[in-house]
Amino acid sequence: MYDALYARQSVEKEDSISIESQIEFCRYETRGNPYKIYADRGYSGKDTRRPAFEKMLKDVRLGKISRVIVYKLDRISRSILDFVNMMETFQSCHVEFISSTERFDTSSPIGRAMLHICIVFAQLERETIQKRVADSYHARLKRGLYMGGRIPYGFGKTSAVIDGIKSAMYVPVPEEAEQIQLMYTLYAKPGYSLNDIVKYFDTHNIRHLRGGAWNTSRISDILRNPIYVRADADIYTYFQEQGADIINPISDFSAFHACYLYSKNTSSARSQNSLAGKEVVLAPHEGIVSSRLWLACRNRCPASSHSSKNGCAENSWLSGTVRCGHCGRSLSIAKSNTRWHKYFICKTAQETGKKRCPGTGGTVYVTLLEQIVFSKIKQMLTKIGTLTLPEEDFYAEENSHKLLLLQIDQQIQELLSKLPQADEIVTSYITRQINRLNSQKIELTEKLRYCRFRHPPHDTLFQDPVKLWEKAGFQKKQAVAAIFIQTIVICEGKITITWNF
Repeated sequence: MYDALYARQSVEKEDSISIESQIEFCRYETRGNPYKIYADRGYSGKDTRRPAFEKMLKDVRLGKISRVIVYKLDRISRSILDFVNMMETFQSCHVEFISSTERFDTSSPIGRAMLHICIVFAQLERETIQKRVADSYHARLKRGLYMGGRIPYGFGKTSAVIDGIKSAMYVPVPEEAEQIQLMYTLYAKPGYSLNDIVKYFDTHNIRHLRGGAWNTSRISDILRNPIYVRADADIYTYFQEQGADIINPISDFSAFHACYLYSKNTSSARSQNSLAGKEVVLAPHEGIVSSRLWLACRNRCPASSHSSKNGCAENSWLSGTVRCGHCGRSLSIAKSNTRWHKYFICKTAQETGKKRCPGTGGTVYVTLLEQIVFSKIKQMLTKIGTLTLPEEDFYAEENSHKLLLLQIDQQIQELLSKLPQADEIVTSYITRQINRLNSQKIELTEKLRYCRFRHPPHDTLFQDPVKLWEKAGFQKKQAVAAIFIQTIVICEGKITITWNF
């Protein structure tokens, strides 16, 4: 039998003791007895999955080892559970344990008790370090700093200085970015599936520029990833309604920067199915696709927050405008087995496992609601005669008005939250402030309405709007709906449409 000298070093740095130095301390304790060295270089002590350690335990069970000697307790284990299991193995095999610098002798009850106390503090130290690292990571991601990982398709990486800190940021790769743009454009078309995109890319010999083949999984991940969107007021509203924590203020959503999406729970970091509780941070790089195009695809994409439970891609040009009159939350789309196929469902009902919210007064079928709403829009289209859509540049002014409206709503909510604790004088002041903000809101809403109709003379959407409605694509229908409709509220079977003018 011989003594086992065990040493471990996770990272070589100036203030850490080397494997060789640890062995020298341990060799002194052998007092001339035969020994064998077991060393794990580059392994953490948080668990026992270390090759030399596992080999040593095997030799212990085979009866080859009489004593295990380490430089310090935390060299062999930082986990209470692992340490207890290890000591039980040593005792069953009549193996003594010695820490050369801490002078522990496991042959006595006091020595064993002291070992247990020290291992508690060793684990506490490790957990403290982990918490410090996690806090540092969280602070960096909140500032939009580059956090490493695989570079998304469509982007390359370049060095950057962000808030005085050396970091990195993404830059579009033109050829890949064109493929991304095409992907979004195709999927926004009604009836266009992920498989259709794969077939289109194969037919037109559009290859994945980083190797491999296009498949529905890859495309779905791209279509749901906010790393590609130019974040504006609509994106802010979308993430807010989905329950995400938005780190940046409303004013930063200027339709330029893309978004980072982080999960607070690292075990579900890759899941994009639910946005509740996730954190949205504006990235320093420019997005590739517009918010309208990204939202149109996100709402259709399987496993997204607007998908039906069976994962089918469903959508409506009314998505985002329909709300429950009972709880005020937006209605998403689910799928049924009836001939109507699709129906709107309240998020509150969905979260509680109910098929519908009692406040809506019945099943709200998508097809039926679209028919009712379009009949109202058709009356206006007939009067207008010709309607045009703005170019991308015109959305900047529109987005500015939307951001201000969001900020005003936020200010009003903050003032309302203070009313229950306010006295008569403060209540009077808060009321005046709310009235002032409401006046600004009305003025901004009017400017937004004017902005939507102030279009260039070209790019006519409908010369004969009623006749060509059915031929219009999903995006154009959604754009027209956005111009006319502010909200559609359904309460106890009654439909109330709030128009933008």
